[in-house]
Amino acid sequence: MPQNFTFSRWKLVGLVAGLVAFALLAGLDTPLKHDPENGARPAYAAAGAALMAIWWLTEAIPIYWTACVPLVLFPLFGVFGEHSLRQAVLPYFDPYIFLFAGGMGIAAAMQQWDLHRRIALTIMNRIGSDPRHLLAGTLAATAFISLWISNTATAAMLMPIGIAIIAQIEAQCGGRRLGSYGMAIMLAIAYGSNVGGIGTKIGTAPNAQFSGFMERAGTSISFLQFLVVGLPFVLMFLPAVWWMLWRIGRRDGLSGEIGAEVVSGELARLGSVKRPERIVLGVFLVTAALWIGSKWITGFLKPRITFYEIGSSHVEGGIAMLAALVLLLWRTQGRQVLGFRALSRVPWETLLLLGGGFAMASAIQQSGLSAWLGGQLLAVRGLPPFAQVLLASLAVVGLSAVASNTATIAVMLVVLRDAVSPEILPVVLFTATIACSCDFALPAGTPPNAIVFGSGYVTIPRMARTGVVLDVAAAILAALWCWLIVPWVL
Repeated sequence: MPQNFTFSRWKLVGLVAGLVAFALLAGLDTPLKHDPENGARPAYAAAGAALMAIWWLTEAIPIYWTACVPLVLFPLFGVFGEHSLRQAVLPYFDPYIFLFAGGMGIAAAMQQWDLHRRIALTIMNRIGSDPRHLLAGTLAATAFISLWISNTATAAMLMPIGIAIIAQIEAQCGGRRLGSYGMAIMLAIAYGSNVGGIGTKIGTAPNAQFSGFMERAGTSISFLQFLVVGLPFVLMFLPAVWWMLWRIGRRDGLSGEIGAEVVSGELARLGSVKRPERIVLGVFLVTAALWIGSKWITGFLKPRITFYEIGSSHVEGGIAMLAALVLLLWRTQGRQVLGFRALSRVPWETLLLLGGGFAMASAIQQSGLSAWLGGQLLAVRGLPPFAQVLLASLAVVGLSAVASNTATIAVMLVVLRDAVSPEILPVVLFTATIACSCDFALPAGTPPNAIVFGSGYVTIPRMARTGVVLDVAAAILAALWCWLIVPWVL
């Protein structure tokens, strides 16, 4: 087991429940065993999907291990029919996995040279250091970094800065503990990490999961198209987050310039901008520009590449990997711009999780289980279209409160595809993807929530009171925004 994995009674229950669900669905003589076109394949796909869903949602075993289940079970039971092993392996090499891998490489280079830290501190310094502006600066800086770096890494990087700022302000106040403002700063780091990751394809793993899922369903979503939907949501929701957090922070009655010394001191310790930072920033800006223009690049390449059908995902993945390779090969000051030590700290297991989600979705589709589920969920399709979107958003936000966002979206993408009307499917799935990153109520909801909970400034009751309001607000805003913008973008 991984060092940070601990076994509990709840996980044991999940482990057994997953095995029982698999045994029942695979062993009982149900209509799924007698599909006219696919035989028993739908039953075995349902059994594997149920096992994975239960293990993911309960984290009975490490979620990355669960993601490898399709490599064993689906070929063993012939879920994909002919060439079952090949079809089970292919999703783990999806273009979106390469996009996410390249993005993590760029992020690792930023972290190696503290470029992400410099960007965050510069934003905080520019916005101001009175109590309201400092809180807004913390939230904005965290969200901006999280657009490009994983939510967890962003929160882990900024929490020590937040604690240093709070400690300095407490010293200025004669040692008085600032429980309210300290909590507001810590939650700004957690919530900014969660919300910021929504804005881009590489901001968080569920965004890549959704994009790959849609690609397999026949709808390609370019980097720019995702940005047009995700980034405005971030910009609209951050003021609401700031307002809720300032209602907490203002209770300590702070005023005047606070925290400026810590921010300027941290910037001074970084020194002047170094050549490696300029290289990383330059490569990142070129890469981002190419991602944004990937739709036009794809249109240019398609008629010229006849031996393989390429889409925007292939182009974006290739751009990401090329950028990471350039950083890996570029040497300055006697070192690689992207060193192997920095790469070793990247959570590469996330790529397995993406592949496992793609494999599960592909199995449900190709086995015939998807068509059967669609017939069983006609009641949901009978609801008004917007009601289906809102219901999906609220359900995903609620589920993400007790399960990781990556596990939640891996399960819900498959469920929702067969539950809602086909004509609003892109709207529903985009809404669900945004909503799964919007849990603010519990420490267990997302890694950033858990990270700041360890600071000692965050209490569960106050976090829950604030977070539930934001959860509902985010679910409603996600439904409304996607209802309006997604049909226009896609």
